[in-house]
Amino acid sequence: MVNVNDFKTGMTISYEGNIYVVIDYQHVKPGKGAAIVKAKLKNLRTGSIAEYSFGAGTKVPTAHINKQLMQFLYSTGSTYSFMNMETYEQIDLDESQIKNESKYLKDGLEVYITFYESEMLGIELPEKITYKITKTEPATKGNTATNATKDATIETGMLVRVPLFIEEGEEIIVSTKDGKYVSRK
Repeated sequence: MVNVNDFKTGMTISYEGNIYVVIDYQHVKPGKGAAIVKAKLKNLRTGSIAEYSFGAGTKVPTAHINKQLMQFLYSTGSTYSFMNMETYEQIDLDESQIKNESKYLKDGLEVYITFYESEMLGIELPEKITYKITKTEPATKGNTATNATKDATIETGMLVRVPLFIEEGEEIIVSTKDGKYVSRK
């Protein structure tokens, strides 16, 4: 159990039958009445974010989350296969469990899979990943407008906006937070 006054960003709690991670919290002392703690919580099962108010001094159970480093092997249809790097045990995840992250997966990519007890909650991608450009238009001469971009398809099939000077076959770094081009490799 943890007192809501002791919330920290990144802490995981169990509340109303769900598992949450604390994104943000604020201690509020209104002019009248008791102090409260407002917390922005992310549901680790659904990915939704909601704000909750707790009376100061309220205790909620902590949720112990386990992370396992696994390597993405392949996908067949809507099933994605991962392997534990130490035990070589394989697990399959359905696309519905990783719908937002699946577009970033490429063969051999190492990710953390998060578990609560025996329930798989999701995967954590590296902050930035290197990809090879498989298709893009050649740069047009004379088109040097500031910050001009063009579409490029990376090896996972995802479309990324890149600067005009990027050519097919080059490697680029993409942010997994927003899916945007970061830099050349």
